[in-house]
Amino acid sequence: MMNRREFSGLLGLAGTGAMAATAVSATVAAVPSPASAQQASGSTFERIRSTRKLRVAGIVGTEPYYHKDIATGAWSGFCMSMAQDLAKAMEAEVEISETTWGNAVMDLQSGKIDIMFGLSPTPSRALVVEFTRPIMQNTFTIIARPGLEPKTWDELNRPEMKIAVDIGSTHDLFARRVLPNATLLALKTPDEATLSVQSGRADAVIQVAMLSLVTVKKNPNVGKIVVPAPLIRQPTCAGVRAEESSRFRTFVDNWLEFNRSSGVVSGWITSSLELVGVQKQDIPADIQF
Repeated sequence: MMNRREFSGLLGLAGTGAMAATAVSATVAAVPSPASAQQASGSTFERIRSTRKLRVAGIVGTEPYYHKDIATGAWSGFCMSMAQDLAKAMEAEVEISETTWGNAVMDLQSGKIDIMFGLSPTPSRALVVEFTRPIMQNTFTIIARPGLEPKTWDELNRPEMKIAVDIGSTHDLFARRVLPNATLLALKTPDEATLSVQSGRADAVIQVAMLSLVTVKKNPNVGKIVVPAPLIRQPTCAGVRAEESSRFRTFVDNWLEFNRSSGVVSGWITSSLELVGVQKQDIPADIQF
């Protein structure tokens, strides 16, 4: 049986999120071109204040983090709510560049964007960019087939347990550390990993809570969300460019603390979940953002 202390080191795993970004692609350092270096000259804080533009990233189809309306081109999601509020605090306007989770770190390095919301601070990423204080803690969950309700991660750490993950993602890295004895099914996409449970190929799929809540809401037949003990979370932060001046990162940290302490950040998250049909009563008591 693994105790809480043994799991504490796992909080540095990559995510987000969230999500389905590969840890390998996120670690590749881009070499800025002369044009990019010139664009990024001066501190980020000074550039935003002088141009009145806050350049952020948007990733299509990553609800509830980011959502782009195909008809109007308008963006929503809790990362966009944060971007709009941060821009307002800096007396600036949001300028959005579409990207992917895998390219976000390179976009920061090259000076294409000023901040990337929804990144998890891995050591490899921290070699090339900097991270703010956590926006939230994202809980690792499983979506289990009917009849499977494990109380602990140890119950899943057996060869007869078939656990699906999207290859190269934070879920994949997590499973290889926490469930080394389980039979892992590493599939190309999150959708394939989820469908493997519904088809009976896998007993469960690992997803962070922000994703599993949306997955089960969209397809209740896929299985049930289970939060095995001990509770394991990973921080979700914002990434900023590494530079000599820490003024921008310090400002974002202060802005985050102000909004988190007053419950505003939590409100942005729950509101974005409601956009995809997830209500407060759908969130298990063990999951807190």
